[in-house]
Parts: sequence; C-alpha cells; structure tokens
Amino acid sequence: MHKCGWVMIAGMLFFAAVPCNDARAQAAQAQPKSTAGNAPAHKPAAANPYDRALLRPALLIAKAPATYQVKFTTTKGDFVISVTRAWAPLGADRFYNLVRHHFYDNTGFFRVHPKFVVQWGISAYPPVTAAWEHAPIKDDPVVQSNLRGYVTYAKTNDPNTRTAQVFINLVDNQRLDTMGGFAPFGQVTEGMEVVDALYSGYGEAPPDGQGPEQDKIEKLGKAYLDKGFPNLDSTKTTTLILPPGATPAKAPATPKSTPPQKP
Repeated sequence: MHKCGWVMIAGMLFFAAVPCNDARAQAAQAQPKSTAGNAPAHKPAAANPYDRALLRPALLIAKAPATYQVKFTTTKGDFVISVTRAWAPLGADRFYNLVRHHFYDNTGFFRVHPKFVVQWGISAYPPVTAAWEHAPIKDDPVVQSNLRGYVTYAKTNDPNTRTAQVFINLVDNQRLDTMGGFAPFGQVTEGMEVVDALYSGYGEAPPDGQGPEQDKIEKLGKAYLDKGFPNLDSTKTTTLILPPGATPAKAPATPKSTPPQKP
C-alpha cells in the first residue's frame, strides 16, 4: 500500500492512504518428550489469524455483483455499507475481494476526525499490510459526490494509489470530488449513528494531535493500537450480504507462478 500523509492544498488539510507491516514475537517453548518411544511430542500449529489468500493480492480479482452490502460489527455497534458497482467499478471490486477474505476484521478506526471523516483499513496483521503495499488499483472516475455517509478510498495526491484504506464522510465533503480519484463506491445505509459515535478523543497523529501513527500500525499491527490507544474502536467482524439470487464469485485458478504486480 502506498503511504498516505496529510497534504495542504489551497489552505485546506487533506489525507491519503497508507499501508502496514508487522512483527510478532513468540516465546520459544521446550519440546516435551513423548510418553511413547523417544520421539518428541509436537504441539499442533496454531491456526493462522488471517486468511492466507490475503498474502497474494494478484489473485484476489473476482468481479463484484452489481450491488452488495457489508455489515461491520464493531466495538461500538453495527453499521452497513451498501455498495453500487456502477459508481466506481474498480473500487467496488477491490472492496468485495477484501471483505470476502476478511481483510477488515479486527482493524482499528485509527483516524476519526469529527466534521470530516472516519478512516480505517490498515490490516491488524503486518504481513497482510506488506502484501498489499504494492497492489494499488487505478482511479475510477468520480460520478458520486463525497456527501455525508458516502464511502471512498483514501489515497495520495498521485494518481492510481488506492489500496485498502477507506473512509466514511462524516459531513458533506464535495471539495474532495475535484481532487482526483476520490470516487465514492458505497454509502452507509444503516447505523450511521454508530459511525458518528466512534471514538475520536486522540485526534490526529503527531504533530497535530495525539493519535496513532500510520507507519507504526503498519509495522506493529493492532497490538500497537491496543497498547497505546485503548479507547479506539475497531471492527470485530465483517459480513458480506449478497443480493437475492447472487452467488459468491469463484476464486480464479492459481497459476503455477504468480505474475508480478503492475505498479
């Protein structure tokens, strides 16, 4: 994912998208001896905390249905995002694939700016963030306005830098419509009061506030947020809701070798 920082444009402060990288330490455990023979008894491997398909972004390219919904179950309550593919086809497809593989589960709402946006989408697991760092999608034309409740990808001022970070507009932000690439792909249709209530007390990242630093979330994962910013709200789980008659897209066949990701 491409790093996103704040940008001062025409006297107004804006943001952009970022990614992440994780390092988790495990304590070494002595191997217990088996009661039968001399072979050591091996402890079963722990289940991976994330879908390993997320480590291969080039394969997660299924086409989304014309419309679908995603229910976010959070520490503050539930809200639902309704996606319309025609508004931003590339963005809708990317969001669909990320949700299908639970990318947004356990992610923190690390940037809640009252009267502007709620932003999230850095994986709780640094290896997943690292995998998406160089997997941007091209910009969609902006056909819907960034009005209150509409959902859009965060990005840098450079073209074609959308990856996985998204934001919900907390107010009408039409000024974003002409900044290039901020194309809404969905809208909060249930639970906007939950979105409004997400914790915002830490403010922006330093030096403008005491909020979390995006590069540290990328490197350390959600453990960094849990330790330093315990009041932040987060997503517990996400649920993909397909329209009647729609069936989940099949994953593409795995090639013998994964082609390099285009910039």
